[in-house]
Amino acid sequence: MPQTPHYLIDMGLLRANMEKVAQLREASGAKALLALKCFATWSVFDLMRDYMDGTTSSSLYELRLGRETFGKETHAYSVAWADHEIDEAVSYADKIIFNSLSQLDRHGARAQGIATGLRLNPRFSTSGFDLADPARPFSRLGESDLDRLEDALDRISGVMIHYNCENGDFDLFDRQLTRIEAEFGGLLTRLDWVSLGGGIHFTGEGYPLDRLADRLKAFQDRYGVQAYLEPGEASVTKTTTLEVSVLDILDTGKQVAIVDSSTEAHMLDLLIYREDAKLPQEGDHVYQVAGKTCLAGDIFGEARFARPLQIGDRISISDAAGYTMVKKNWFNGLAQPSIAIRDEDGSIRTVRDFSYDEFKGSLS
Repeated sequence: MPQTPHYLIDMGLLRANMEKVAQLREASGAKALLALKCFATWSVFDLMRDYMDGTTSSSLYELRLGRETFGKETHAYSVAWADHEIDEAVSYADKIIFNSLSQLDRHGARAQGIATGLRLNPRFSTSGFDLADPARPFSRLGESDLDRLEDALDRISGVMIHYNCENGDFDLFDRQLTRIEAEFGGLLTRLDWVSLGGGIHFTGEGYPLDRLADRLKAFQDRYGVQAYLEPGEASVTKTTTLEVSVLDILDTGKQVAIVDSSTEAHMLDLLIYREDAKLPQEGDHVYQVAGKTCLAGDIFGEARFARPLQIGDRISISDAAGYTMVKKNWFNGLAQPSIAIRDEDGSIRTVRDFSYDEFKGSLS
């Protein structure tokens, strides 16, 4: 077993998710692109490539990574492309999606030769977090004015509509897609492709995959478009743990286990969204699991164990793939977790370590 802390990706669990992606693609005719903003650990792309159609990105570097390590269809999106980026971006992309009409006006001519699209903001979403809500008041994410979208139709072949966030409710998805059809259907019939973005939790347990497939097929048939989905979290949910070790145990009025990791450095989304980590919850022995940085709020949450913890014990923190490895950082100079893979035969191998030289090299 590698030294902690490390992220441990289970290839059997990842394949199970990928099989659901493939099932949906086959039954619906929709295509699936891995959202690199959520998960970009390219060591496992050899497996994922067989089940998905390509990648979608949020920046020039993600775009290049997708082209070089995943291949297949490569979609380029950015909230704003800089003048010095656009030519390189076009060289990597099969499709480029502009966030605004002004970006299309500025860069569209330089994207000749590849499919061009716009982001459409439907003015509603499933997000429960204002921070992540693309339809929040005064949102800068996409165009919502139908007249402005109509003016662009002679220069685009598709739109991207990202409005779901951890949405495991098919009926809600269905209602909101129906609302999009009612408001924008006249535009959709004049397009070649429509991306419905990510955030649909269709690999979750009990999700009605067949109903989603039928709905997507009906949508494509009605408007004559190729539909795309951009699963990020859905691709990797429940496949990965962050493995940590207990370094100290304190009694501060509650039992606190300090581990060799950190929320801010290694699971930043927990702090951003003020959520607890998915920790063990079996047993009568309760501990607050806390990180080793000097941040007072560096706390993973409360866990329950069948026996009292001892220094040196290991703890597995679940769901450590999506929006986790892509956000790790060097706060407090903590060594970043290595990345390990559990192959389907049960063997574990380390595929990436991070050294002091990389910490030093990230600064100047």
